[in-house]
Amino acid sequence: MNRSLTITFVCSACMSVCSALLAENSQLPEYEVRRVTGKLEIDGLLDEPAWLAALPLGDFYFPWFKSGVREQSLVKLAWDDEFLYVACVCQDAHIAAGHSHHDEPLASDDCFEIMLSPNRDRPAFYFNIEWNAIGGYVDGHRPNGADAPRVEWDARDVKLAGRHSGTLNDDADKDTSWTVEVAIPWANFREHLPHFPPRAGDEFRANFNRHGGLTNPQFSQWSSADTPAPAFHVPNRFGRLVLSPRTIPFADERQ
Repeated sequence: MNRSLTITFVCSACMSVCSALLAENSQLPEYEVRRVTGKLEIDGLLDEPAWLAALPLGDFYFPWFKSGVREQSLVKLAWDDEFLYVACVCQDAHIAAGHSHHDEPLASDDCFEIMLSPNRDRPAFYFNIEWNAIGGYVDGHRPNGADAPRVEWDARDVKLAGRHSGTLNDDADKDTSWTVEVAIPWANFREHLPHFPPRAGDEFRANFNRHGGLTNPQFSQWSSADTPAPAFHVPNRFGRLVLSPRTIPFADERQ
């Protein structure tokens, strides 16, 4: 191998190593989940003052974008002693949703997903719940990381309601967005939480992903996986959720 080729090879190898290190050590996103003091009606409307006051996660990344249109997702979270609440509003010009029951195959639908590690020190021990615009959802558990087999797991008593602006499964027109409101009981993770019921200050690892649809399929996520090919099951890149003592929509003066 001549000198110029050697230098090129060494530089390329160094760049690959540096890229891997940067991906591994790049800052993970954090989100303060504020406590809700009133009742949230799980109807997909997001019209309670608490949802208006909750802060959004922030723009989603499109780490594997090649072509098409980047359609954003607006996501907010809240918590109380019983539930982790998730609200997502997904920009979508062509909404696809054909499965309305638990554990039906959602791969051809527009989907949104939470991946949650209830123990912040064990991100590879995680659960995922994925849903579409019409109430279909699937759930799973990977106790030994992404490279090990998934374990059968059914999330109990999940409340979910969706709305959409547009015409489902019809590309003849352009749609606007779809919205889903979800309440996930903490009891599903009882044995793995720092405290039960959870307390302010408890921290988890999580990511939020969006994919699917037959028209303009895109992969986007809250915390970028930093992998060459689309991969959502990357627990070392999960962001951080911290349960806050701050309440929404207003400060609780009784505290």
